[in-house]
This record gives sequence, C-alpha cells and structure tokens, in this order.
Amino acid sequence: MKRYSLYNVGISLALLLLASSCQAQKKLITPANKNATTETRLLLQNLEILAKKGVMFGHQDALAYGVTWRYEDGRSDIKDVVGDYPAVYGWDLGGMEHNEANDIDGVPFAKTKKWITEIYDRGGISTFSWHMDNPLTAGDSWDVKPNSLSSILPGGNKHELYKKWLDNAANYLGDLKGSDGKMVPILYRPFHELTGTWFWWCQNVASATDFKAIWKFTFDYLVKEKKLNHLLFVYNTADFQSIETFEAYYPGDNYVDLVSYDKYANQGGKTLPEWVNDCRKQLEIMTQFAEKHHKVIAIAEIGYEQIPKPTFWTQSLQKITDGFPVSFVLVWRNHGWQEHEKKMHYYAPYAGHPSNPDFQKYYDQTNTFFQKDLSKLKIYSELIKQ
Repeated sequence: MKRYSLYNVGISLALLLLASSCQAQKKLITPANKNATTETRLLLQNLEILAKKGVMFGHQDALAYGVTWRYEDGRSDIKDVVGDYPAVYGWDLGGMEHNEANDIDGVPFAKTKKWITEIYDRGGISTFSWHMDNPLTAGDSWDVKPNSLSSILPGGNKHELYKKWLDNAANYLGDLKGSDGKMVPILYRPFHELTGTWFWWCQNVASATDFKAIWKFTFDYLVKEKKLNHLLFVYNTADFQSIETFEAYYPGDNYVDLVSYDKYANQGGKTLPEWVNDCRKQLEIMTQFAEKHHKVIAIAEIGYEQIPKPTFWTQSLQKITDGFPVSFVLVWRNHGWQEHEKKMHYYAPYAGHPSNPDFQKYYDQTNTFFQKDLSKLKIYSELIKQ
C-alpha cells in the first residue's frame, strides 16, 4: 500500500505540474483580434514577457531626422550616441486622411514604409499615432469643438468622411510588409491623450459613451471590414488621478491590447522629482488596471524638452519605471530648431549633448532594451524564454 500510495502521489504531482504548466501558458495574453497573425500574437505575448524583465526604449521619428540632420540612411540620434537604434520607433498617420505624401511633421509616408520594413527585418517595433484633422470643422487636431467626435459616429453627418479616412489609412497599413512578405505588426494608438483637453476627441468635448462607440466602430472597421490582422490597439490617456478616471472611456477588453499614458516633464509648474512621483503614481494605477484586465502597459510618450538635467536618464526616467512591468517608454521627436516657437525642440540625446554620459549608463543597464537586444530575441517568430 505504501509503495502504491507513493506511486499515486508521484503521478498526482506530475499531473499538477503539467496542469500548472498548461495554465501558465494559457495566462499569456492574446490579441483582442482573434484572427491576429502569428507574428502579431507573438509580439504581444513577448511584450508581456519582456516587460517583466525590463523596459524597451523608443523614439519618435527616429530614422527620419535628428537635431542636426535630415534623411540620412541608417542614421539616428540614438545610434550616434550609443551605437544602437531604439527598440521602438514611433510614427504618425496625420495627413493620411487627405492622402497627402507627407505626414504632419513632413516625413514622407513612402520613406516611413521603407523604414518600417527595415525595422521589422531587424526585429524592432513600430507604433503609429494619428494626429487626425477635425472632420467637422476641417481644422487640425487641436481645433477643439463640441460634437466633433459625435459627428463621425454611425449616423453622424461626418461618418462617411471618417470611413474614407480610415480607408486611406487601411490601404497604407495594409501594405506594410517585411522582406519575408509577411505583414508587419503595428501598435496602433488612435485618439491618444483622451483625458486631456487639447484634441477634438478629448474628454472635455466628447462623452465616454461616444468615445467608446467610435473606438469600437474603428476597431471593427479596420479588423473585420478591412481585415487588418496585424494591428494591436493601444488605449492611451494623458494625466489621470484614479483608476476610475483611467477607465472611464475604456472601450472594453475585446477592443484593446495595450494600455498607456503620455506625460512630459516641466509642465504644470512641478519640479522634476514631483513629476517622477506623479508618473509612478499613474503607473501604480495603470498596473492595477492592467493586472485586472490582463493587458500590457506602456508609456507611449514621455520626455523632458531639451533635457536640461544631465542625469535625467538614470535619475528620472529609470526611476519612473523601476518596479513596474512597463513594456516600453517612447520619447518624442528630435526636430531641432522650431522656427514658429523660436526654440530648440528635442527629447532624445544627440551627438555632443551634455546628457550623453548618463544616457550611456541608461543604455548599459541590464533592464533597458534597445534594437540589438530585440534582434537577438526574434520576437516575431518565437516566444522569449520566461
């Protein structure tokens, strides 16, 4: 009997271990789009796995231009400083609504398409926001007028126009392929910074009901109608003070893959330590929300214009994300001289910047990931070891 019991115990333990292993596999996140491509599913799951190991660094328009240069093949300000590209590359669809050749920042869409292929081929990640013009007024994204968002809902007087704009974007996004001929997975971040007050889709001029409705329509139109199975949808806010504020406009787990927020330093008169503390408080709330809803988290836009603090990278940015499962942080673009504002506009280091030694330290951390790290991991073809 004793031998038989031990045998049964052994079998039971083996079954428990197997069940536990299977359960662990089941816990990996799956895309909201159940028909997502294999590469897209693997990207999302690897974002979740990698977030437990560290944070990826991203940069807007990283390959298009830098503080002192424009359109030089193979160049980026990040690469000039540390000899490596960022892991995540930000782009914008602004201008696509009118089939323009260039985006809102003057970057040719044709060049962006070429770069996205290169990024995918070396295992990097591309994400798109969309500074969409106001369809109701024909103004820009910052033309904040009531009823602008409701006008593009089904039945609204600008709904058909909005569909045409989505068609334009779908034609472009549907043609983003790697050298292997496969669709390049894209993190798509529509209607960003919704808790702000500066865009025509923000909470001050759009109700939660309307926002959720247009998000769901957009998801269904791009996924079900246009068959774009390589998109991961990113829900994005600006500031928020509670989980209730963060989730008030949330369209539901079946329509979102990642949750994120945007937050810049030197806004609202707060000191840098106060800003870091605020960022961490928001991460605490967002992490709680993400754990409940099983979503990946990110800081989709962040930074300190002109980086006036030389130790910003290790003493501020790194302190924000330490201890949180943040998949990536993305600093804004390095435009250089901004003529209309008469000032320099950049958020990443560039050759000769005083913060470069500290950025090198940030780069050298074992829990910060750049392009070379991702290239080794093959995030589109296999799961990262957990």
